[in-house]
Amino acid sequence: MSGPDNGPDNGPDHGHDHDHDHGHDYVVVGAGAAGAIVAARLVERTQARVLLLEAGGGADVPAMRQTGIPGMTSLWGDPDVTWPYLTVPQQGLDGRSVPLPQGKALGGGTSVNAMLYVRGNRRDYDHWAELGNDGWSYEEVLPCFKRAEDHEHGQDAYHGSGGPMKVARLSRMSEVSRAFISGARELGYPGGEDWDYNGVAQEGAFAYQSTRTKDEERSSTAYGYLDPLKGHPRLTVETGAVATRVLLDGTRATGVEYVRDGVTHRAEAAAEVVVSCGALATPKLLMLSGIGAAADLGRHGLATAVDLPGVGANLHDHLILGVAYTCRTELPPPELLAEAGLFPPDDAALQLLFGPVQFVEDSYRVDGPVFTFAPVLAQPRSRGTLTLRSADPGDPPLVDPGYLSDQEDLRALVRGIELSRELAHTEAMSVFRERESAPGHGADLRAYVRATASTVWHPVGTCRMGRDPMAVVDPELRVHGAERLRIADASVMPTIPAGNTAAASMMVGERAADLLT
Repeated sequence: MSGPDNGPDNGPDHGHDHDHDHGHDYVVVGAGAAGAIVAARLVERTQARVLLLEAGGGADVPAMRQTGIPGMTSLWGDPDVTWPYLTVPQQGLDGRSVPLPQGKALGGGTSVNAMLYVRGNRRDYDHWAELGNDGWSYEEVLPCFKRAEDHEHGQDAYHGSGGPMKVARLSRMSEVSRAFISGARELGYPGGEDWDYNGVAQEGAFAYQSTRTKDEERSSTAYGYLDPLKGHPRLTVETGAVATRVLLDGTRATGVEYVRDGVTHRAEAAAEVVVSCGALATPKLLMLSGIGAAADLGRHGLATAVDLPGVGANLHDHLILGVAYTCRTELPPPELLAEAGLFPPDDAALQLLFGPVQFVEDSYRVDGPVFTFAPVLAQPRSRGTLTLRSADPGDPPLVDPGYLSDQEDLRALVRGIELSRELAHTEAMSVFRERESAPGHGADLRAYVRATASTVWHPVGTCRMGRDPMAVVDPELRVHGAERLRIADASVMPTIPAGNTAAASMMVGERAADLLT
């Protein structure tokens, strides 16, 4: 793909050289997991005229439709469809800088992710409510999850039918992944191949659900929410539109400035501006607009419109690493990068991914069939920051997640390796298990974590919701101290859900739409 094109697949209306300041009620910045939903629901439910700005291109890249691993992984390093964010050197990871790519296309992360559909634990959302975020308890957000969903097994108390996002179970599962689930049950964990971790209880062993059709095509918010509205007279979608600041009259948002094809445009919003750029780009846009910690803004010569010290704070993310074994038998290509998983009831800090793949650092790769356990730090305690590098919108921000700055996170990942080894040595897995190729017998586990742990690309929390001085938005997602400005994306999450964040980000989009309409 050679940059954003302006063909019909990119949305309903594509102006080149005209401003849009004459005709929109809402400007939504970012067409990702949440932003596409906000824009679509506004058009469906109200008479509003909506401008949706997306810095990336369309979702018409062939690899975005496919669910096979080669096509999917080819997207991750492609600067045409992902933002090539890189953390500052991480002390907790032996000084490594970690790539943290984010989706850059209509659909955002849902167009390039591994498609695992994991809502998180009910206690995650109940905790948000306990922090003072009324309306965000599990029972209150469950309707948003259901409304987004078209689950292949149909509707029930926990799942929706007929929603824009297809959710499918595995159609075929490798024998080694079946053995993983059997091994977990051998160790006394609940679960089974049909265990619904998005249902009554998350904890247990299971086969992953994913955002795909039964015909194994990716389901994204671009396909599910935007495609049905192509040509709609009240929705304008601009791709290749890089927002440079929110326009403010005092503390009141009046529109958005953006650059497209080298031309600066100003789009006015008669009602509200909704920023949905994700946990890395949203705080950056706010800071460039004069919303953030006054001292930080002043260092870059930016005037402060709203002094909000929490903008860019509270950055946290899921870490992952591989525990790999060579296999006695040939392994079929997996249907998903991770086929099976486990949320241990006795360890809320962990999520396990498993599949017939070699998911390890290059230096640990071996020839022949390999299966991998991938412990994920599901509830990190470490917190970091995102700050401006300069006042130039073209400069990427300084991303410092502070990985493993809390020692409890390091201990949790060591427990994840030990649990993986326990599972590997169950009777169910003995048929397949040969030798441990990573980290290897006798390895220093703490050193292995520091040398190999990486991100699952789930940054959250940088514009967190709450009512305290470090909160950025209130429970209605309105930016504190500003008017007519909301945020709807993973940046508002006060704490990260236990599980891949795409489903929770889509829920935020649905919830934002409820608040706006």
